[in-house]
Parts: sequence; structure tokens; C-alpha cells
Amino acid sequence: MTLQRSALRLWRSSSQAGAAVPRGLVARSVEEARAAVEELGNNSRLSAQLLKRNTSLAEQEAAGLVARSPEQAVKLAAELLRPSDGAIVAKELYISQPASHDEVWYLAMTVDRENYQPAVVFSKHGGQDIRSISEQHPASIRSYNFPLTEGVPESLVQRIASDIGVSHVAEIASLGKTLTALHKIFVEKEGMLLEVCSLARSNHAFVCLDSRFIFDDDAHKRQADLFALRDKEQEVRDEVEAERYGLVYVRMDGNIGNVVNGAGLAMATNDAIGLAGGKSANFLDAGGQATTQTMMQAFSIILRDERVKAILVNIYGGITRCDMIAESIIGAASEMSIHVPMVVRLQGTNSEAGLRLLADADLGLYVEADFGKAAQKAVELAKI
Repeated sequence: MTLQRSALRLWRSSSQAGAAVPRGLVARSVEEARAAVEELGNNSRLSAQLLKRNTSLAEQEAAGLVARSPEQAVKLAAELLRPSDGAIVAKELYISQPASHDEVWYLAMTVDRENYQPAVVFSKHGGQDIRSISEQHPASIRSYNFPLTEGVPESLVQRIASDIGVSHVAEIASLGKTLTALHKIFVEKEGMLLEVCSLARSNHAFVCLDSRFIFDDDAHKRQADLFALRDKEQEVRDEVEAERYGLVYVRMDGNIGNVVNGAGLAMATNDAIGLAGGKSANFLDAGGQATTQTMMQAFSIILRDERVKAILVNIYGGITRCDMIAESIIGAASEMSIHVPMVVRLQGTNSEAGLRLLADADLGLYVEADFGKAAQKAVELAKI
């Protein structure tokens, strides 16, 4: 399971770092969209500025996101900027000049955690995200490590060019310029994943038709100008609220809510629920906080999700003692109306005392010390 919640997402980049991008304009209204297409030319591409998975070029054309005329741009812009069914509304459209291309490839720069180095990831099957490529064309994905402090050496550019069949001098130079631009952003802005899902090859040059960048959340103070671009209205409301209370919350697809301390244990909890035949409704890391207020906020966010049929609280007590955590859980459960069954598993410092407190509280909690049994019980209760 891959979670990307630990990063700030930015949907579009500019050419400030030196990468070649199609000329484009931002439109905030249908009239601005019309004017943009009149200036840029027919067959311009309209992209809603939303934080979501990249849409492939084929999907964009099928969805009618290519404006054949200024009049069509007005119609498309009206659809893209119109609120519907409580969905996140785009405030801006990015309208880019039509770019002819012979091929569309995939290019990314990310962190190779196994080798402790940055890596360039490449595939000739572009126009889609890396997950789709890995499912449909796994053999096409190539990865190249390089030293962070030395930048992208010319030898690496030559190696990549050779592997992908690029031999023209101008194309090699263009590829090198693109990689250098990505590296500049990666280092200076503390990137974690820089994706160009549609790297167009045309007229002996490479042009970035789109981008999806993820930056390290821990850099928010050092990169204040970058993080000032964050639009919380486009993010999941519960995730933003959880962050305000020092919690890390990510909505998932199941019906079993989780409250766990520690990201590693939270992921293991999701796996245990899956092995028991269930599916988690969320990832919620309460960290080292164990106050009644923290637990109340965690339960409140989870119970707001109507899909949740059971809750599993899985806590490992280290410096924070389990009896203190139990008191916080009891305090929160006593003050709230918890309408779904809850399983609490405690392990670690003073866990036996904590479990006794929970059992004696007479709040209808299911108390369990064994990890696997706790997950199994939560799955069973969610099916009732």
C-alpha cells in the first residue's frame, strides 16, 4: 500500500527551472478561457487545476478537453468551473497551446529508498501515471540512480539517451536540459516525487505537457513561498482537520475505522485487517498524543464517515503508558455518542493495567491484547 499523504501536491509547474513547456495561460472564467484560446490558437488543451491523478492525453481528448475553437472553450470552461454533486470545484483552468508530438513518454525524479539515492524513472509508455504503466507495461520502466550532491551527470544523460534510442545531438541536449531542470526543483524545493506523465518528443526536442510534483511536508518552514500555494479547499476536509490537531488521517475504501499511534503500526494494522478479510476505512496516526481531547477528535473524524461499521484502536505504549492511554479512551468514549462497536488493543508499558481499566469501565468496549485477534474481532463486528 502506498500512501502519498505525507506530501504537498502541486498540479502544475512553470518553465522557471528551465524545462520546455507549451505556452499557456490561466483562466478563471469562461470569458478568460475564450480569450486564451483566441490568443493561443484552436485545439488548445484545457486542464482544471485540481489535485488529482493525472488524466492521460487520450482520456482528455475523449472527455472533450481539447477546445477546437473559442466557442467550444466557453462551453468546456463552463462545465469545468461549474460546481456539481459536492465535488471539489476548480477555481482555475490552465489552457495550453497545442503541441504536436511524435511520441509521449513518462519521466520522473524520485527517491530510491532502497539505495538511498535519487533516481530518474523513465518509460516509453507515457500519457498515463506510473501505476497504469506498471500494470500494463512493467518491462518498459527503467530506473537510474545518481548522487544527490553531484546533480545529473552528462554520463547519465548519455546512458539514458542510449537506452531509449535517442541519438540526435539536439534531442540529447534537450533531454539533459529537462533532467537538469527537474534536479534543480528536486534539490532546491526539497522534492520527493516530480512526475512528467506526458513528455512529448517532437522536432528533436522534449516538451513537458504536464506535471505532478510532491514536496516534503517537513520543508514547509524552509519553503514558505512554495507552501503558500497550498489550497486547502481542494483537499479532503477531514484530512485538513486532523492535521490541525496533530493527527495524520487518510481516507480509504473500507468500513473499519482505525486509531493507531505510529505510522508503521498503522500500516501493519491495515494489513492485519486485510488478512482477516476486512478493509480499513482510514489510516489515522495519533502519534505520541494520548489526551482525551486527541482521542475525541480522532473518534469524531472517524464517526463522521457513514461507512464505518466498527472501530479498532491499536496502541503500543512506550514512553506513553497504556494506563494513561486507556484513561484517555475512557474519557473520550464517555463524553461522546459512539454508535458503532469498538475494539481496543493495548500492548507495551502498563498494558495490563490499561486493559483492566477499559474492561472495568463498562462502556461496551471489546478489549484484546493480541494483535491478530483484535483485527479479527473488528472485522467480525463490522459484518454484523
